[in-house]
Order: sequence, then structure tokens, then C-alpha cells
Amino acid sequence: MCPIKKILDLQQVGSTVEVCGWLRTKRTSKNCAFLIINDGSCQDSLQVVCAKDSDCHQMTQGLVTGVSLRVTGTIERSRGEQTVELLAIAIEVVGKADGYPLQKKGHTLEFLREQAHLRPRSNTFGAVFRIKHTAALATHDFFAGRGFYWLQTPIITANDCEGAGELFEVQRGADFFGKRSYLTVSGQLQAEAAALALGKVYTFGPTFRAENSNTTRHLAEFWMIEPEVAFADLNDICLLAEEFIKFVTAKVISECVAELGFLEKFYRPFSIATLEKLATCEYRRITYREAINLLQRASVKFDFPTTWGVNLQTEHEKYLAGQLFDGPVIVTDYPKKGRPFYMRDNDDGETVAAMDLLIPQIGELLGGSQREERYDVLKEKITDNLDWYLELRKFGTAPHAGWGLGFERFVQYLTGMENIRDAVLSARARQLLAF
Repeated sequence: MCPIKKILDLQQVGSTVEVCGWLRTKRTSKNCAFLIINDGSCQDSLQVVCAKDSDCHQMTQGLVTGVSLRVTGTIERSRGEQTVELLAIAIEVVGKADGYPLQKKGHTLEFLREQAHLRPRSNTFGAVFRIKHTAALATHDFFAGRGFYWLQTPIITANDCEGAGELFEVQRGADFFGKRSYLTVSGQLQAEAAALALGKVYTFGPTFRAENSNTTRHLAEFWMIEPEVAFADLNDICLLAEEFIKFVTAKVISECVAELGFLEKFYRPFSIATLEKLATCEYRRITYREAINLLQRASVKFDFPTTWGVNLQTEHEKYLAGQLFDGPVIVTDYPKKGRPFYMRDNDDGETVAAMDLLIPQIGELLGGSQREERYDVLKEKITDNLDWYLELRKFGTAPHAGWGLGFERFVQYLTGMENIRDAVLSARARQLLAF
């Protein structure tokens, strides 16, 4: 069996190959029938030509969109838009598709969410998932090339890393673990332990948030990328975040030309130019205090207040990155109140060494901090039973820092999808559990 991607790339005119895939469209002319099939190996489909006087032509009579086929044929130069096409010698129907719900073109994304088990066959989601695959591989390439070690941190934990109480409890009898346990919201705490031994580590795995929200930016189950670096400060991880986003974005632009071209054609205002800018432009930096001052001077009327101490809302973040700076901006040194216990206190007594990377259209893309490495300071801030975490500050403590990025939110930006549920195979969100 030969992937369509290989046929279109190598253009081996005259070769006889076997192709397996799903029928997208069928049309007939006076002298032949044309089948457009796709096997998922690339964005483009392959045109199969069935001459009118051949046995294959008769086979095409009852074919409908969605059937799976095995086609044997000879690669020939195409007279149409493609460089090559397949002159069919034999066609076998592998699986029928009577009543297939994706018969016509132009289905809305809302309709396709109702057909989550079938939507990967559409051009749109074929593009999304190939881009997501490329971004995932680029993530590992980026960290491996910089000497990081990949960790698999626990999915079941007794700790609430963020302290927000947004946890899914694991229920299997009260005595199974001897204490209440939850699905993890972050692998950060365990990654800190590893970083203080291996130097540079990262996690890339599933995390869970029981947020009471139903927005286009939130999921209950998503994958998180979390690097942790020993002997590093806030400036170091700001640089790491910028380098990471630029590296992965450039890789997607380079390797997903057809996919990005398709999405740009059919999903406005998404454009490849926005990604090229993300991969090459200057990432501005401002402090939280500067951000508040800029918001207070803005001519835009915000729904939420912009006074010192408030959390920046999505509307504030989009204004800063979109309208004001027209590009990525890193906001640092947030107010101490309400921030997680592990963030390092700044010398001013008011703020912590935290950072958020904001990008246009999305707002916050990733967030991180320098961790509190001083034993006495951290002990005063911890309320949970985290003796092992405190001990990391007793035995060879060192400055260290890291950030977390929701992978699907990044994919949402890379693909131009307006709803994060279109960046996953099957969405897990509030009051939604697809297949």
C-alpha cells in the first residue's frame, strides 16, 4: 500500500501502486469516471481515473461519499490541476457508507462537533490534527536540542498545585490511597524535584481542571507543556518562552504548507502572515504595574476594572497584545495577593516574580514564575501538607523557574480555530463529553 503523500511527492509516473483511502467525491464524464480519495497522509487528495470501457468504471456506479476503497492503478501525468493521477486497474470496496452524514461540502464547525467521531475525515480537521502532530514533535525537538529531559509526572495526585480547588476527585473507595486523591492540574511540583537533580526537565502530558466555565478557551482535559530549569530566574524563562513559541511556530510554517494554506483560504481572519510574525517579531516586555497604567489610559471601555491588584481579564490581555502592541507581550511581576504559594516574592514586598505571555486574539498563552527557593519564606506560605516540597529547600536549594503552556490553546492559535474544542480529537468540557 502506497500513501497518497508519497505518490504526490515522488511523482513516479508509470509505476503501479495500491492505494487505500476514503472517497471524497465522484463525478462522471462522457468517457470516464473520476474518484477523489484521501487517506489522511496529507492535505491533498488523489484523483483516480476510471476509463469508461474498463471493469473499474462499472464498480463506480454505486459508490457514495465516505466508502473506503482499495485501488490498484498506474500513476500518470494529470491533465487537471494535480501533477499526477491514478489510472485505475482494479477497485475494491472495503467498507460501505450508506447514510454517511458528511456527504456534502461546507459543513459548519458546530455541525462537525456533533459528528466528532467522523470529523477527522474532513479537510479542516485533517489539517488541524496534522498541524497539532507537527507542533508536538517540534516541542520535543526544541527541548531535546537544549538539553532538557522529558518527565512523565503523576496523573493521580493528592496535591492542588494551583491552590484554586478546581480538581476532579478520584473515587474508588476511601481506603485505596489512604487519602483523598485527584486528577492532576499540573506536574510542576514534581518537575521541580526533578529539575533540582537533572538541571533542565519538561513535562508534556494530560492535565485536568474542573473550572466552572463554558468558554471557547477552556477545556476540562488538556495537555500541558511545563519546563522547569534549575539555577534560572524570571528573565531566563521569559527568554525560554519566546524561543519556544518561535521555534514551534516556524516548524509548523515550514512543514505544514498545504494545511495552513487550506485554513487560510477557508477560515478568516486566520492568515499565515500572523504566524510568520509570531515566529520572527520582537516580544515586548512590561511589568504588571505598567500594564495597569496602559489600560487605565486606554480609550477602550472595559467591562472589568483596571485598578492595581485586579487580575488581568481576557479583554485586557487581548487589548495589550492585539490593539496596543500588535504582537506578543510578556507581562511580569504581578501582585503578590492571590498568587500561588510557590511564586518567589520580589524585594518590593508587593509583587512576585511571575510572568504571562500574551498574544493577539487569544490573550494569555502561557504563564510561569521563578519559584520560591528560600526555606523560611516558603514555609510561611504553604498551607497544605507538602513536607517533601519544603525539603527541596533544605537540601541543596537553588534558584529555579518554569512555565506552563496549554498545548491545545497554542494549537488553537496555530490553526485559527475560534473554539478550543476544535483543537482536540474529542472535547471534554463543562457539560460536554463527546465520544
